[in-house]
Amino acid sequence: MSNIEYNVKSEHAAEFIHDGEIRATLEYAREHRNDRALIEEILVKAEEGKGITHREAAVLIEVQDKEIEDRIYAIARKLKDRIYGNRIVMFAPLYLSNHCVNGCVYCPYHAKNKTIPRRKLTQEEIRREVIALQDMGHKRLALETGEHPKLSPIEYVLESIDTIYSIHHKNGAIRRVNVNIAATTVENYTRLKDAGIGTYILFEETYDREAYERLHPTGPKSDWAYHTEAMDRAMLGGIDDVGVGALFGLSNYRYDVVGILMHAEHLEARFGVGPHTISVPRIRPADDIDPKDFPDAVTDEVFRRIVAVLRIAAPYTGMIVSTRESKSCRELVLDVGVSQLSGGSKTSVGGYAEGIVDAEESAQFDISDERTLDEIVGWLLELGYIPSFCTACYREGRTGDRFMSLAKRGLIGNCCAPNALMTLAEYLEDYASPKVKVEGFKMIDRLKQVIPSDKVRRITEDNLKAILEGKRDFRF
Repeated sequence: MSNIEYNVKSEHAAEFIHDGEIRATLEYAREHRNDRALIEEILVKAEEGKGITHREAAVLIEVQDKEIEDRIYAIARKLKDRIYGNRIVMFAPLYLSNHCVNGCVYCPYHAKNKTIPRRKLTQEEIRREVIALQDMGHKRLALETGEHPKLSPIEYVLESIDTIYSIHHKNGAIRRVNVNIAATTVENYTRLKDAGIGTYILFEETYDREAYERLHPTGPKSDWAYHTEAMDRAMLGGIDDVGVGALFGLSNYRYDVVGILMHAEHLEARFGVGPHTISVPRIRPADDIDPKDFPDAVTDEVFRRIVAVLRIAAPYTGMIVSTRESKSCRELVLDVGVSQLSGGSKTSVGGYAEGIVDAEESAQFDISDERTLDEIVGWLLELGYIPSFCTACYREGRTGDRFMSLAKRGLIGNCCAPNALMTLAEYLEDYASPKVKVEGFKMIDRLKQVIPSDKVRRITEDNLKAILEGKRDFRF
């Protein structure tokens, strides 16, 4: 069975990603970027932590007053702390295959690229990759593959997920597999759900349909409507945690910020649950891709504003920044909204385990932050963040509206805070360098005293003791 349903034409996407509304919104934002009374109303609303509309967000993107800009960052920082605290969830991508039938002009996997080595991991190679990731300390993976119905069908993805979950090496285990594969059918999303995936992630690349179709000239991904409606089909297939995003630099960033938020509003209106995550990657150099060929690149300061406004508009949402970004840039956006980071990442097929041929040459994009996971964990501790390897919400059924209900009320921290400390302790005990281990346990000793309730504190103390005694069977 193919993982693409061909010849399905729909214009439902144009109803919720409405080009006319987006362009009117951008014009409205330009006209009101100096309207202090309106901006004050938006900021007051933003401080309530219930989100703002795509039109209000567009105004904040356009603001040019430094004082107001600083207030935007302060509100974003406050909202992130209110819902997610100082926890930063860690993950790594795992590339299964770079065979692809699409013609995406910004991605080296495009079908016409004859210079990149094409690879598809065998199940034994996947096993080696997963063990390498477990030996770093990772518990959460994001599965990546090019779109090729014959070489990477849904059956291959499902088999790979089963292989990943089956591997227990020393104290290592992958507890959550998120999946970033091409748009597919309701039936196939149900199969992914039944396989036990965490979040289904798919980037829109750009919400501007004209630009999208120019950037995707051939292949099944060229169908803008089918691609844009993927999250609807995923939710209809039973996946209640979905992740959206755009590849900033492909088109007008203002358009894509509004598009992301209209997509979130649509999912909330139709299914009662907005996106579990929003990713904000920027275009990077790759095998035959030069970012200079894309004139809409965004600076670090603009990128920071994008992250802050998305955090304000959708405060309940996890925000992801990958190793595409440098250490300095990641530090900049951690401060105003980002809650998930990749670490020790490889974007090549077979990049983690030793001895897989041509691994580096098969990378999808160049990495900016090349530090090891341990170095990133140590860096986060120095900045005062708690690196979290928690997957308990997924394993305890706190997904979809159950997660969102807690997040929107600012209560998810009652679960996340103790779990962050417990999984950090697990990482420190099993994988950390001596210096990181010392600093990490110092943080745990400080923070376990301020966990929300006596009951939670007792559970945390018991589980921390169990970790140090080598017991691993805990979930909260």
